[in-house]
Amino acid sequence: MNFFKRVLSTVVGIGVFFGLCFLLLLIFVFASAGSDKNIVSVKSNSIIELNLDAPIDDYAGRFDFSKVPFYPQDQVHDGLFNIIDAIHYAKDDDKIKGISIKNNTLQAGMAQTKALRDALLAFKESGKFIVSYGDYYSQKDYYLNSVADTVYLNPVGGLDFKGLSMERMYYKDFQEKYGIKMEVIRHGKYKSAVEGYLNQEMSEANREQISVFLQSIWDEMRTEIAESRNLSSDHLNTLADELAGRTATRALNVKLIDKIGYEDEYEAGIQYAMGENSDINRVNIYDYAEYTADKKPTVKKSDEKIAVIYAQGQIMYAEGNENFIGQGVINKALKEAREDENVKAIVLRVNSPGGSALASELIWREIELTKKEKPVIVSMGDLAASGGYYIACNADKIYAEPNTITGSIGVFGTIPNMHKLAEDLGINAEQVGTNKNAVDYSIFEPMSDEQRALIKEGIEDIYDLFTQRVADGRGMTQEAVDEIGQGRVWTGNDAIKIGLVDEIGGLDMALQAAADAADMTEYKIEELPVYEKDLESILNQFTGGFIQSKEEMMKEELGDKNYLILQKMKQITKMEGPQLLLPYEIEIK
Repeated sequence: MNFFKRVLSTVVGIGVFFGLCFLLLLIFVFASAGSDKNIVSVKSNSIIELNLDAPIDDYAGRFDFSKVPFYPQDQVHDGLFNIIDAIHYAKDDDKIKGISIKNNTLQAGMAQTKALRDALLAFKESGKFIVSYGDYYSQKDYYLNSVADTVYLNPVGGLDFKGLSMERMYYKDFQEKYGIKMEVIRHGKYKSAVEGYLNQEMSEANREQISVFLQSIWDEMRTEIAESRNLSSDHLNTLADELAGRTATRALNVKLIDKIGYEDEYEAGIQYAMGENSDINRVNIYDYAEYTADKKPTVKKSDEKIAVIYAQGQIMYAEGNENFIGQGVINKALKEAREDENVKAIVLRVNSPGGSALASELIWREIELTKKEKPVIVSMGDLAASGGYYIACNADKIYAEPNTITGSIGVFGTIPNMHKLAEDLGINAEQVGTNKNAVDYSIFEPMSDEQRALIKEGIEDIYDLFTQRVADGRGMTQEAVDEIGQGRVWTGNDAIKIGLVDEIGGLDMALQAAADAADMTEYKIEELPVYEKDLESILNQFTGGFIQSKEEMMKEELGDKNYLILQKMKQITKMEGPQLLLPYEIEIK
């Protein structure tokens, strides 16, 4: 019997081996064919279709498939700065005649939207056209689309232009009713990520900071829209109060748009502008970004480089990947740039609400080691708050967009407690230990004064360290940092006034500052980190996701929005130790 078992297992093993070999051979053929083909052909008399409905990351990523030896290293070209580089290249590309923006549902942050808008403004300087069509414009869509020479709106469409707002949820009564509560320890009266667990209504301190940064972002939006639409900023406030864009006719009457028409009329208008007998060629912005990837206006003859390291997502004590920041991949990238003799300066692009205090400190340390050898310049994206600011604060120079959300210098810890619910259900938990503090905190027992005091001590220690890090990095006293800290959130425009930021500007200005600091006039750009991928990733790529992971199957079943909520819940469960995290998720309406 054992003999037959051994024979059967050998046969099965050989079958599996040859099956895998055949599969790997197929992948190799696909990969080779894909690498040989021309990416995209851009013809004369082309227009770029700027359709940006998918979520946009600052950095799409470089991927290392070295675990599968025959597979080439991959570079994705659909990140924010790939799109911006493509728009800049199109400015001087004789084949490109203009840009069409049509029916976007923009899923970008405010700072990302401004960076895109600035690129479009620079494109217009070439004399080429930008036209826009929408069945409906959200406020963020309109902020971007208002840069167009001609803005179309569907006859039965509308334009959401009413000012900015945010909504916060409060759970104190819910916790008391159902017996599930969050034990909260924090430092910072503005550190309101946890306020919803403590109160049933918004505190005055929180209302104040939200009002201030919303007004700052709104003022910036109005100023830029006013300039593009040749209207006064004050008049735009009046139009917002009157909901003057709520129908196409009203929007046209107050000059928020230029024309009312259907999509076919919009397309006919483009055809007329380019000549009735002209053949118009269209190229998607992502295809064009891939086409221009090796045509960036960086000087190729120089061996000297600036490393751009992207830190995007929540900070977690982990290796990290393209979706969240871990000290593993970020520190590896910093070390690689530091030890590369051809890298003369580093730009750290931060787009993060913060997260783990421990991971933030580990990244801070690697930056501290790096800047002793090479200039480190920080460029802030949509968010560089709390832990995001922690890792930025000791850079040689910090740049932020006017509407970047930053600051939030504070610390909190939250621990769930189900004592009342357990009691109501007739559940009792008993603990036994050898020493006074041997028994850990239990969610089934009330938090003792001693436990709370110990956690509070840890929170205070981290806040003290955080404010000291900022004071040392920014040349301030710790007392001065505390005054602007306490968890308060600031926009880039306000942060520059209080010393948290040096200059207002985007990644391009940060790169120039890095080049100046390293005394360079010619350089290449090297983007980091490089994310390691395995065979499963390749299989999904070539099977169209037929071989699905558990997460992918859940996303398919739940839908994008519900899956995103699930991911946020999973992130909360992974929050171990004190958190340097933004007071709340910034969702501006």
